Amino acid sequence: MSWIRVWIHYVFSTKNKNPFLFSQELRFTVFKHMKLNAKEKDIWLDCINGHKEHVHCLISLGTSQTISDVARLIKGESSFWINKNKLVKGKFAWQNDFWAVSVSESHVEAVRKYIHSQEDKHKYLLFSDEVDEFMEKNGWKLIRG
Repeated sequence: MSWIRVWIHYVFSTKNKNPFLFSQELRFTVFKHMKLNAKEKDIWLDCINGHKEHVHCLISLGTSQTISDVARLIKGESSFWINKNKLVKGKFAWQNDFWAVSVSESHVEAVRKYIHSQEDKHKYLLFSDEVDEFMEKNGWKLIRG
């Protein structure tokens, strides 16, 4: 048996950054479902949180999992489930793109705290500003068009 631990901080948003996840109660319901669904698919979703228009996940990839496969499984099923259960008005969808960065073992706890602090963080910080910080911290250039 192979033993690996590859931590990924994975962030994605709702389609067009619509604030579909408008209440803390709705976010809790959706995130709980996403965590259960990940477990059923053998995806180690360590923690999940977010705000009105985005989600942060800390994932440990399995031996045969890719970042894009995990993204597709988590986003696709949750979108279907949200629509099937009519949790939001209109058709819910996730944005096609996502951000993913590796996390060293020594930084896992800090990332967990960051993810768990999303409710407080977004009392004073817009998601667009968080994206800018995330992009800058990871050395990526954001092209706005």
